[in-house]
Amino acid sequence: MEDVIVPIAFFACIAAVCVAPVWLKSRDRREMQATLRSAIEKGQPVPQEVIDALTREVKRPPTALRDIRAGVIWLAIGIGLAGLGAMIGIREEEALHPLLGIAIIPSVIGAALIGLGFFNPNKEPRV
Repeated sequence: MEDVIVPIAFFACIAAVCVAPVWLKSRDRREMQATLRSAIEKGQPVPQEVIDALTREVKRPPTALRDIRAGVIWLAIGIGLAGLGAMIGIREEEALHPLLGIAIIPSVIGAALIGLGFFNPNKEPRV
């Protein structure tokens, strides 16, 4: 029975880590909107902090700087995995190539994001 429970628990934990922040954020936003709605119905003025909190969470289009930052992070993850493969490969030679193959995926994603940062039409003005 443990052979089934352990993998199910592992993937349930991964799902919880991915779903919980989204659910909590939507719940907070729903509560904020209910508070705002009740304040408007009672004729009270809406504080500027509430409006700022609601408009701050609006997703903006990706900028060149955001693409480059994300690309550098993904590239660093790939380099870290390649380093891990090199270190494990010292003891276990058979582990080197699979880990290098896995490291290629985030590295290519990072390189693509860095490239997109240079060709992004939503570039921020240079100061």
